[in-house]
Amino acid sequence: MSTSCCHSDSAKKVFSFFAHSSRKRFEKKGFEASQKQLLAGLEQVGYRGATLLEIGCGVGHLHQSLLEQGANTAVGIDLAPKMLAEAREWANQRGLDDRVDYLEGDFMELGDSVEMADVSVLDKVVCCYPDAHGLLQQSLVKTRCAVALTYPRDRWFVRLGTGIWNFVLWLLRSDFRTYIHDPDQIEKWVTGDGLDKRFEDQTAAWTTQVFVRP
Repeated sequence: MSTSCCHSDSAKKVFSFFAHSSRKRFEKKGFEASQKQLLAGLEQVGYRGATLLEIGCGVGHLHQSLLEQGANTAVGIDLAPKMLAEAREWANQRGLDDRVDYLEGDFMELGDSVEMADVSVLDKVVCCYPDAHGLLQQSLVKTRCAVALTYPRDRWFVRLGTGIWNFVLWLLRSDFRTYIHDPDQIEKWVTGDGLDKRFEDQTAAWTTQVFVRP
Protein backbone atom coordinates (compact mmCIF):
# COMPACT_ATOMS: atom_id res chain seq x y z
CA MET A 1 0.00 0.00 0.00
CA SER A 2 1.39 3.42 -0.96
CA THR A 3 2.26 6.11 1.57
CA SER A 4 -0.40 8.34 -0.01
CA CYS A 5 -3.05 5.66 0.44
CA CYS A 6 -2.10 5.09 4.09
CA HIS A 7 -2.24 8.84 4.72
CA SER A 8 -5.64 9.07 3.06
CA ASP A 9 -7.08 6.16 5.04
CA SER A 10 -5.81 7.60 8.31
CA ALA A 11 -7.15 11.07 7.49
CA LYS A 12 -10.56 9.51 6.82
CA LYS A 13 -10.62 8.04 10.33
CA VAL A 14 -9.41 11.24 12.01
CA PHE A 15 -11.93 13.54 10.31
CA SER A 16 -14.82 11.11 10.67
CA PHE A 17 -14.17 11.14 14.42
CA PHE A 18 -14.65 14.93 14.51
CA ALA A 19 -17.62 15.11 12.10
CA HIS A 20 -20.51 15.57 14.51
CA SER A 21 -18.61 17.92 16.82
CA SER A 22 -17.58 20.04 13.80
CA ARG A 23 -21.20 20.62 12.88
CA LYS A 24 -22.21 21.35 16.48
CA ARG A 25 -19.32 23.79 16.88
CA PHE A 26 -20.42 25.75 13.80
CA GLU A 27 -24.09 25.76 14.85
CA LYS A 28 -23.03 27.23 18.19
CA LYS A 29 -20.19 29.60 17.22
CA GLY A 30 -20.45 30.22 13.48
CA PHE A 31 -17.51 30.86 11.17
CA GLU A 32 -13.95 31.04 12.46
CA ALA A 33 -12.05 34.30 11.89
CA SER A 34 -10.10 32.86 8.96
CA GLN A 35 -13.30 31.63 7.34
CA LYS A 36 -14.84 35.08 7.66
CA GLN A 37 -11.78 36.39 5.83
CA LEU A 38 -12.26 33.76 3.12
CA LEU A 39 -15.89 34.80 2.67
CA ALA A 40 -14.84 38.46 2.51
CA GLY A 41 -12.30 37.61 -0.19
CA LEU A 42 -14.89 35.75 -2.25
CA GLU A 43 -17.33 38.61 -1.80
CA GLN A 44 -14.68 40.94 -3.20
CA VAL A 45 -13.98 38.89 -6.34
CA GLY A 46 -17.58 37.72 -6.83
CA TYR A 47 -19.25 34.31 -6.61
CA ARG A 48 -22.97 34.92 -7.15
CA GLY A 49 -24.32 32.77 -9.95
CA ALA A 50 -21.12 30.71 -9.90
CA THR A 51 -20.61 26.96 -9.65
CA LEU A 52 -18.56 25.98 -6.61
CA LEU A 53 -16.13 23.18 -5.84
CA GLU A 54 -15.12 22.76 -2.21
CA ILE A 55 -12.26 20.33 -1.67
CA GLY A 56 -12.21 18.96 1.85
CA CYS A 57 -15.70 20.32 2.42
CA GLY A 58 -16.23 18.79 5.86
CA VAL A 59 -19.80 19.25 7.10
CA GLY A 60 -20.52 21.75 4.34
CA HIS A 61 -21.08 25.04 6.13
CA LEU A 62 -18.92 27.12 3.77
CA HIS A 63 -20.34 26.17 0.39
CA GLN A 64 -23.88 25.87 1.76
CA SER A 65 -23.68 29.41 3.11
CA LEU A 66 -22.38 30.61 -0.27
CA LEU A 67 -25.32 28.88 -1.97
CA GLU A 68 -27.72 30.68 0.36
CA GLN A 69 -26.04 33.97 -0.55
CA GLY A 70 -26.29 33.57 -4.31
CA ALA A 71 -23.95 30.92 -5.68
CA ASN A 72 -25.63 28.64 -8.20
CA THR A 73 -24.61 25.04 -7.46
CA ALA A 74 -21.85 23.30 -5.50
CA VAL A 75 -19.92 20.06 -5.36
CA GLY A 76 -18.39 19.09 -2.02
CA ILE A 77 -15.61 16.54 -1.78
CA ASP A 78 -14.43 14.88 1.40
CA LEU A 79 -12.78 11.56 2.20
CA ALA A 80 -14.59 11.18 5.54
CA PRO A 81 -18.02 9.55 5.08
CA LYS A 82 -19.30 10.88 8.41
CA MET A 83 -18.46 14.44 7.36
CA LEU A 84 -20.48 13.96 4.18
CA ALA A 85 -23.38 12.40 6.09
CA GLU A 86 -23.56 15.56 8.23
CA ALA A 87 -23.27 17.75 5.10
CA ARG A 88 -26.08 15.93 3.28
CA GLU A 89 -28.38 16.12 6.30
CA TRP A 90 -27.64 19.80 6.75
CA ALA A 91 -28.20 20.55 3.05
CA ASN A 92 -31.56 18.83 3.27
CA GLN A 93 -32.57 20.83 6.33
CA ARG A 94 -31.55 24.08 4.60
CA GLY A 95 -33.43 23.22 1.40
CA LEU A 96 -30.22 23.04 -0.65
CA ASP A 97 -30.08 19.34 -1.51
CA ASP A 98 -31.15 19.96 -5.13
CA ARG A 99 -28.24 22.39 -5.65
CA VAL A 100 -25.36 20.44 -4.13
CA ASP A 101 -23.70 17.10 -4.87
CA TYR A 102 -21.18 15.26 -2.73
CA LEU A 103 -18.31 13.00 -3.71
CA GLU A 104 -16.60 10.75 -1.19
CA GLY A 105 -12.88 10.15 -1.62
CA ASP A 106 -9.47 11.75 -1.89
CA PHE A 107 -9.64 14.62 -4.40
CA MET A 108 -6.20 13.63 -5.70
CA GLU A 109 -7.56 10.20 -6.65
CA LEU A 110 -10.98 11.16 -8.06
CA GLY A 111 -9.64 12.54 -11.36
CA ASP A 112 -12.18 12.90 -14.18
CA SER A 113 -15.15 12.28 -11.88
CA VAL A 114 -14.71 15.88 -10.67
CA GLU A 115 -16.13 18.47 -13.08
CA MET A 116 -14.75 21.98 -13.51
CA ALA A 117 -16.20 24.78 -11.40
CA ASP A 118 -16.09 28.56 -11.55
CA VAL A 119 -14.78 28.89 -7.98
CA SER A 120 -12.77 26.37 -5.96
CA VAL A 121 -12.38 26.54 -2.19
CA LEU A 122 -9.68 24.83 -0.11
CA ASP A 123 -10.23 25.84 3.50
CA LYS A 124 -7.51 24.33 5.73
CA VAL A 125 -6.88 21.59 3.17
CA VAL A 126 -3.39 22.34 1.82
CA CYS A 127 -1.96 21.52 5.26
CA CYS A 128 -3.53 18.04 5.11
CA TYR A 129 -1.54 16.94 2.06
CA PRO A 130 2.15 16.03 1.91
CA ASP A 131 2.11 16.87 -1.82
CA ALA A 132 0.81 20.43 -1.73
CA HIS A 133 2.08 21.13 -5.24
CA GLY A 134 0.17 18.20 -6.72
CA LEU A 135 -2.98 19.17 -4.82
CA LEU A 136 -2.87 22.76 -6.07
CA GLN A 137 -2.07 21.74 -9.64
CA GLN A 138 -5.06 19.42 -9.77
CA SER A 139 -7.28 22.01 -8.09
CA LEU A 140 -6.36 24.65 -10.65
CA VAL A 141 -7.10 22.28 -13.52
CA LYS A 142 -10.68 22.14 -12.20
CA THR A 143 -10.99 25.93 -11.70
CA ARG A 144 -12.30 28.34 -14.33
CA CYS A 145 -12.25 31.67 -12.50
CA ALA A 146 -11.08 31.85 -8.88
CA VAL A 147 -9.54 29.78 -6.10
CA ALA A 148 -9.72 30.58 -2.39
CA LEU A 149 -7.18 29.11 0.04
CA THR A 150 -6.71 29.08 3.79
CA TYR A 151 -3.48 27.52 5.05
CA PRO A 152 -1.15 27.79 8.09
CA ARG A 153 1.31 30.62 8.50
CA ASP A 154 4.93 29.60 8.93
CA ARG A 155 5.43 30.87 12.49
CA TRP A 156 7.18 29.24 15.43
CA PHE A 157 4.06 28.72 17.55
CA VAL A 158 2.18 27.29 14.56
CA ARG A 159 5.03 24.84 14.00
CA LEU A 160 5.00 24.00 17.71
CA GLY A 161 1.27 23.31 17.68
CA THR A 162 1.58 21.24 14.52
CA GLY A 163 4.42 19.24 16.04
CA ILE A 164 2.40 18.50 19.18
CA TRP A 165 -0.64 17.45 17.12
CA ASN A 166 1.49 15.18 14.93
CA PHE A 167 3.08 13.65 18.05
CA VAL A 168 -0.39 12.86 19.41
CA LEU A 169 -1.29 11.23 16.09
CA TRP A 170 1.91 9.17 16.30
CA LEU A 171 1.00 8.05 19.83
CA LEU A 172 -2.42 7.00 18.50
CA ARG A 173 -0.67 5.02 15.73
CA SER A 174 -2.26 7.14 13.01
CA ASP A 175 -0.37 7.71 9.75
CA PHE A 176 -2.12 11.04 9.18
CA ARG A 177 0.02 14.16 9.59
CA THR A 178 -0.48 17.88 9.05
CA TYR A 179 2.06 20.05 7.23
CA ILE A 180 3.21 23.64 7.09
CA HIS A 181 4.18 24.33 3.49
CA ASP A 182 6.23 27.35 2.40
CA PRO A 183 3.72 30.22 1.86
CA ASP A 184 5.91 31.85 -0.79
CA GLN A 185 6.05 28.60 -2.72
CA ILE A 186 2.28 28.14 -2.49
CA GLU A 187 1.75 31.59 -3.98
CA LYS A 188 4.28 30.90 -6.77
CA TRP A 189 2.53 27.65 -7.68
CA VAL A 190 -0.81 29.40 -8.04
CA THR A 191 0.38 32.55 -9.85
CA GLY A 192 2.55 30.34 -12.05
CA ASP A 193 -0.67 28.90 -13.45
CA GLY A 194 -1.69 32.36 -14.60
CA LEU A 195 -3.82 33.57 -11.69
CA ASP A 196 -3.51 36.96 -10.00
CA LYS A 197 -3.77 37.45 -6.24
CA ARG A 198 -6.75 39.69 -5.51
CA PHE A 199 -7.18 39.25 -1.75
CA GLU A 200 -5.08 38.38 1.28
CA ASP A 201 -5.68 38.53 5.01
CA GLN A 202 -4.29 36.78 8.06
CA THR A 203 -5.05 35.69 11.57
CA ALA A 204 -2.33 34.76 14.04
CA ALA A 205 -2.20 31.22 12.64
CA TRP A 206 -3.79 31.30 9.17
CA THR A 207 -3.29 32.99 5.81
CA THR A 208 -6.29 33.46 3.51
CA GLN A 209 -5.79 34.25 -0.19
CA VAL A 210 -8.06 34.48 -3.20
CA PHE A 211 -6.62 34.25 -6.72
CA VAL A 212 -8.43 35.05 -9.97
CA ARG A 213 -7.78 34.17 -13.61
CA PRO A 214 -7.41 37.39 -15.63
